[in-house]
Amino acid sequence: MNINLKGETFHVDMCGKGTPLLLLHGFTGSSGTWLPFCETLGRHSFMICPDLPGHGKTVVECGPGSFSIESAACAIKEILDVLEIEKADVLGYSMGGRLALSFALTYPERVGKLILESASPGLDSEEERHARRMKDHELANFIKERGIGPFVDYWENIPLFKSLQAMPGPVKEAVRKQRLENSPDGLANSLIGMGTGAQPSYWDRLSELEPEVLLLAGELDEKFCGIAGRMSEYIKSSKVVIVEGAGHAIHVENPEKFGTIVSGFLTHT
Repeated sequence: MNINLKGETFHVDMCGKGTPLLLLHGFTGSSGTWLPFCETLGRHSFMICPDLPGHGKTVVECGPGSFSIESAACAIKEILDVLEIEKADVLGYSMGGRLALSFALTYPERVGKLILESASPGLDSEEERHARRMKDHELANFIKERGIGPFVDYWENIPLFKSLQAMPGPVKEAVRKQRLENSPDGLANSLIGMGTGAQPSYWDRLSELEPEVLLLAGELDEKFCGIAGRMSEYIKSSKVVIVEGAGHAIHVENPEKFGTIVSGFLTHT
């Protein structure tokens, strides 16, 4: 369905029954990222899967404010308001994990349990954020100038997704198809507005998190294994799970294991 928020249109897919579960996809993804889990997670959760700004069928204004992580967190809250949902469990992957963290810190009363897959609280220093912003702007210009096809060719071959290349052809083709369905301008604006360099650092606010937090990382993704371990030192109630044989995109590389871990975390009391 489409939800109109102040002239902007957010596409949201929903399935399942039970406790509301908000699922936030990563950069170049869409709501379709989560639909394969409707049968498993949908047994106990009412899944709410929006296309985030710059992705899928969601249409927002082109101004930089519409693509900031703060603006996206506000839009997520308004989507829950429209659906008359007071509180939801939240699962975010990569960029969606950074958004999930921002949402949990900004609207703590709206979050039940929090799951962060291959996610980061941002970069520590302003120097690091500035350098990352410069790289994100360069990549945004590449997308606009070269188009979606050449960008996806580049993106699927960066080291972060090396383990995805070992997946069966149909799996890789499904991921590629989803990426190609995004618009160049949308992805470029998302990079500039919601990239890691544009995001505030949340490291010094992790101790504010009240919900139970599950931190997921793939064994082959050493950088984010380290980040998950470091985050757990600051969060009051957290559990780190490292998935063997998986890289950055655990839900794609080992969906059965991913579903089992997430279901177990959400349903235990």
